[in-house]
Amino acid sequence: MNRDDFPILKRDINNRRLIYFDNAATTQKPQTVINALSFYYTQCNSNIHRGVHGLSQEATVLFEETRSHVRSFINATANHEIIFTRGTTESINLIASSLGKKFVNEGDEILITEMEHHSNIVPWQIVCEEKKAQLQVLPFNEKGELRIELLDHFLTEKTKIVAVTHTSNTLGTINDIKTIIQKAHKKNIPVFIDGAQAMSHELIDVQALDCDFFAFSGHKMFAPMGVGVLYGKEKWLNALPPYQGGGEMVKQVTFEKTTYNELPYKFEAGTPSVGDVVGLKAAIEYLENIGIEKIAACLQELNQYAFHKLSKIEDIEFYGTASRKTSIISFNINKIHPFDVGTILDQYGIAVRTGHHCTQPIMKKFKIPGTVRASFAFYNTFEEIDIFVEAVKKAKSMLS
Repeated sequence: MNRDDFPILKRDINNRRLIYFDNAATTQKPQTVINALSFYYTQCNSNIHRGVHGLSQEATVLFEETRSHVRSFINATANHEIIFTRGTTESINLIASSLGKKFVNEGDEILITEMEHHSNIVPWQIVCEEKKAQLQVLPFNEKGELRIELLDHFLTEKTKIVAVTHTSNTLGTINDIKTIIQKAHKKNIPVFIDGAQAMSHELIDVQALDCDFFAFSGHKMFAPMGVGVLYGKEKWLNALPPYQGGGEMVKQVTFEKTTYNELPYKFEAGTPSVGDVVGLKAAIEYLENIGIEKIAACLQELNQYAFHKLSKIEDIEFYGTASRKTSIISFNINKIHPFDVGTILDQYGIAVRTGHHCTQPIMKKFKIPGTVRASFAFYNTFEEIDIFVEAVKKAKSMLS
């Protein structure tokens, strides 16, 4: 795990070496990913699937090799269960729109949780508004753990889908999604997993989980922005109508009737971001070369060290203390506004996220405007955490 692989970490911010603790928002890119993007655009930039010329064929091979690699990475059954999107948000909108059109009717229910990112709330609200369905919300407790004991009450004959985050981007909670999936499946209810925060932290096996849908974004796992993945079980993808119309997703078009392409292309309308897809493969290979288990162990050590150091600061309050957590720490100090803390940290070259983190219902539950969120990647160090903690102390003394 070589920091030198990440060129941006050599940058100075405000005349101080960058300390990047905003990895839950987006991760930095290793040189291998940057090289993959450069190779695509300098050597084989072309549209895919439609051309007989050499560049198009080369680009198509690179694109489909990534699909195959993603299938292997998450242990999907077949390549055609892997749909490329622009990111987790588009993947959620795809499923919400397509499933809503065909399977949701007036009086039906969609179950989400109280800790969801806005991207896993708003699309389902739109479906409910359009179909006159009801959005149900499974709460979490004071530690930031879902109240699984209430799940059986929320799963009814009206529930058409459960949509839940694997890992909270604000609380850091790693949810017991396997139990949620098992309970939902006992009532023949499909489950969608928002895996955006999980992919760079632990191995995902969609067959072992038995989830019906799983989505993630490249940019949160060291790949470029603009590419994401939607996994769906073949039976569900075949049952759902297309999300968007246009090129690639059609088999034959006449003014009288259009027939749709086979999987996965039925859900990939238009020209994809081929270069970003190529970069995704490079990022996955980079993670595999290090080892996800090794990364997970490193992140746990960093998180525990940071939590221990921060805990010694008087008047600090943490949000999200679940027994199973990823490398995310959300906190406030002495009722100081998180924006003010973040602004001072920036003067020390430290990048953290401040605000509601696109989880306003969580902030409402805790009755706060937002939090300071530090989120770690394997390229972070104990030394950086020490500098960060001292900067937090200085921010507190300046703002109290």
